[in-house]
Amino acid sequence: PVPRNIILTAIEAAGSAPSGAHRQPWHFVAVSDPLVKRQIRAEAERAEQEFYRSAPKEWLEALEPLGTDEHKPYLETAPWLIAVFAERFKLGENDVRSTNYYVQESVGIATGLLIAVLHHAGLATLTHTPSPMGFLSQLLGRPSNERAFLLLVVGYPAPDARVPDIRRKP
Repeated sequence: PVPRNIILTAIEAAGSAPSGAHRQPWHFVAVSDPLVKRQIRAEAERAEQEFYRSAPKEWLEALEPLGTDEHKPYLETAPWLIAVFAERFKLGENDVRSTNYYVQESVGIATGLLIAVLHHAGLATLTHTPSPMGFLSQLLGRPSNERAFLLLVVGYPAPDARVPDIRRKP
């Protein structure tokens, strides 16, 4: 188990990220409920099955050394999933829209801070981006002006965790 306060502190730190015109176009939904995680896994695996059936050969070859496939058991076994949403525009009174600026960049920076803080707390993370991700909006009750950016899997590493032998740029 990962204490809820660690997750909340990490999300608070992520919320301190800079953003275009200070619009803060991110929303984080932390999920620990086993039933919701099971639903997310089922939908993500459905999306992944379609991806692996239709992905270009080159892309599948690039994924091969990582040992990934359409099976995503960690979406249920990890203590937390954090769904990151990008707010494409703000909705004010009477559904008046106002523009958010540099949404992808701002949400990316906030997500990077979130990952860094979680790692600093001794947690492991895995970014998961099933395509399409619309099911996350539906399952988590998000408004129509938000789009799923990524799903972050969070927990302590399992004793038998296998990390692919990959290298980082110097």
